[in-house]
Amino acid sequence: MFLTKSLIGGIINVVSNIDPSQFRPSDPPPPRRPLNYAEARENDEEKQFRKVFQQLARDDMEVSPNELKDILNRVISRHSNLKTDGFSIESCRSMVAVMDSDSTGKLGFHEFKYLWNNIKKWQNIYLSHDKDRSGTIGSKELPHAFQAAGFPLNDQLYKLIIRRYSDENGDMDFDNFIGCLVRLDAMCRAFKTLDKDNSGTIDLDIKEV
Repeated sequence: MFLTKSLIGGIINVVSNIDPSQFRPSDPPPPRRPLNYAEARENDEEKQFRKVFQQLARDDMEVSPNELKDILNRVISRHSNLKTDGFSIESCRSMVAVMDSDSTGKLGFHEFKYLWNNIKKWQNIYLSHDKDRSGTIGSKELPHAFQAAGFPLNDQLYKLIIRRYSDENGDMDFDNFIGCLVRLDAMCRAFKTLDKDNSGTIDLDIKEV
């Protein structure tokens, strides 16, 4: 609990201490629309992605935390250049929770697509900042990796993230890198939503913390 509150406080500090335009969380998933409405307006790439999604999501057309865990671990098992212990069910529950814009407890097509696109983008950043090809990102490489992902961190928040997501040597493996960025991205999107005048500061009551 203390670490979670510290991370939230760190988010507020880091956004307050930099130009808000430098802070680049991803756009949130669009509101869910009726299936026939959505499919009629999809381009060829989206139609192809929907076919893949239908195979992954099964009958209910939503991805649960357990299904997300299976999907991600199946994908990373094919990449020997990514060091990881595998995505845990706790990590996948957390990812679903912060991406679940309609509160179903699962990811629909657009929610999953946005998460998947972010993971692909962050995977490229991870590989490009793994300079020694160890499969992990070292403590000296991490600040630049977060910067490249759109999150310029101050020293306070960086130290908190190292404590939570890195090993005893300060190295971060792939699943922790993705889990950290998903949470950072969600908190920063929430901050920008509340920062209506784009001032870099917000006032919160107890219900909003």
